[in-house]
Amino acid sequence: MPPTEELVCTAEDCFLDLFENHYTYDKPEDLEVTDLSCPVCGGSDCLERVEL
Repeated sequence: MPPTEELVCTAEDCFLDLFENHYTYDKPEDLEVTDLSCPVCGGSDCLERVEL
């Protein structure tokens, strides 16, 4: 099963609370949260991975 992760946007003016990111099997090993951007506000330094 390809990996998934939950992310939150911490930007004060962004209304996105939580989203789940689904990857393909060929996801690069060195991909970090900072390589992604929020689908609502476009920020990348405001994303945080939810650790369960």
